[in-house]
This record gives sequence, C-alpha cells and structure tokens, in this order.
Amino acid sequence: MKHEFAYEEAQRHLKQRNRFAALAAVLGLTTVLAVGAAATRDETLVLLPITSERIALSSGGIEAHYLELVTRDTALMLLNRAPESLDYWMEQILKVADPAARGHLKAELVKIVDEQRGSDISQAFVIASMRVDPKTLTSTVTGTLKTFVGAQVIASQERSFEFNWNRRGLSLGLAGFRQLPNPNEEEDL
Repeated sequence: MKHEFAYEEAQRHLKQRNRFAALAAVLGLTTVLAVGAAATRDETLVLLPITSERIALSSGGIEAHYLELVTRDTALMLLNRAPESLDYWMEQILKVADPAARGHLKAELVKIVDEQRGSDISQAFVIASMRVDPKTLTSTVTGTLKTFVGAQVIASQERSFEFNWNRRGLSLGLAGFRQLPNPNEEEDL
C-alpha cells in the first residue's frame, strides 16, 4: 500500500512539474517576443513646438524640419540678448544644452556675460536663411546681426553661425556653436 501511495504522489508531482514547465515555456516565449518587438520598434514622441503643425520625433532619426525648428528657436534665443536679461539668457541656453557639453558651453556663455554686463550693448539677429543636415546633426543660420548701444545701431553685418547637436535617445541637445568666417570680409594675415 505504501508503494501505491508513493507511486500516486510521484505521478501527482510529475504532472505538477510538467504544468509548471509548460507555463515557464509560455512565459519565456512571451518574454522573448516582447523584447524582440520592443527592440525593433521605433519609438515616437509627439512634440508640440510653437508651430501650427504636429511634429513627431522617432528613434529612427531626426527629421530635417524638426532640426530646423529647434535651430531657429535656439539661434534666436542665443543671438538676441540685452544686458538686463543676461542671467535668464544664459539659463535658457543651458537648458537646451547637451549634458556632455554643458560645462564647455557655460564657460563660453560666462565670458559673454562678463563682457556685456553693465554695458548698454545689445544685439539682435534677423534670420535670412538656414541650412540643416540631420545626418551630421549640424545646422547653419545666416542673417543680419545688429549691435546697439542704447537705441543707436552701431553695426549691422551679415553673419553665419553653425550649431552642432547631440542626440541621446529621443532628446536633442546643443553641443556647440560658433560664428563662421564671413567670406566678404578681408582676413588679417
């Protein structure tokens, strides 16, 4: 009798083990399929910039139109400044900076703030054209840079600025900017 009881118990444990093995196999297969689907599917984030159209940013790449809008807003923010708003100006630019470039950008911005603080010098930039390259994440903005002392315009020159961007996941951050040499001006030898 003990032998029959032991045999029945063994059969019950064997059936229970087989059910758990089948459940583990189903869960494992589900996990593999879910991970595969997540790894191959493009992520999409719908953005609401100040524009009348809807723009989506996917993990597949940056669209040229989105890079143009981000460059436009950043260029206008960066190149329009007055002594009264320098702290706010620097804070806003650092918010769009890539974390890896934030220290370098802050050092450049602090130089500008130190030069301009306490003066009556302001500057305004009017965009005339823009070129973007979503593959290299660079953009070039050309326009008129006007410099004011008080209300008096002391300089109005055509200038071009290059912006470099870094992408981290679905986030785009400013990695650097520079003024490009003006081909119309003579260079010092």
